Amino acid sequence: AGLAVAWMAAWAQFVPAPNNVPSTTEDRRRDVNPVKVPAYPNDDDLIEFFVSSANDFKFFIDAKSLTIGSDGVVRYTLVARSPEGVDNVSYEGIDCRAESYRLYATGHADRRWSKRTTAWRRIEWTPVARWRHALLKDYFCPGNAPILTVADGIDGLKRGRNSLLDQSDRF
Repeated sequence: AGLAVAWMAAWAQFVPAPNNVPSTTEDRRRDVNPVKVPAYPNDDDLIEFFVSSANDFKFFIDAKSLTIGSDGVVRYTLVARSPEGVDNVSYEGIDCRAESYRLYATGHADRRWSKRTTAWRRIEWTPVARWRHALLKDYFCPGNAPILTVADGIDGLKRGRNSLLDQSDRF
């Protein structure tokens, strides 16, 4: 396991940075391009992903909203569904290298968005808010680098983890 972690850390250093990513962490955390909020998600486009067996909520990513920006930020619509069937919908972005996230918009029951861009916040593993940590570590940021294609992200969500993580287990 230690060898796999060392390999992933070494691999992340050699992955070329996306174009237009500023050099400092603080500068990189700015969105290089204007962010456009996607269409409101439809149930047919939702892909469920595993967060924790200790959580009663179900978590989904809207496949049509998943993007990787030229700034290296992975953006997606998240749907967190309560056991009672109430959806909490948000449009967010993860900066893999800085291990941080930003909220761009929140959804309403009438299927419209309210834009509200927050400051970048560090993604921490907490017992309550595990979903962003799962997206960071298991799906969208193998080796702390953004997925290369939307198809890689969708495949990882469907498989239960990013395939690059599986490949690292072989080393």
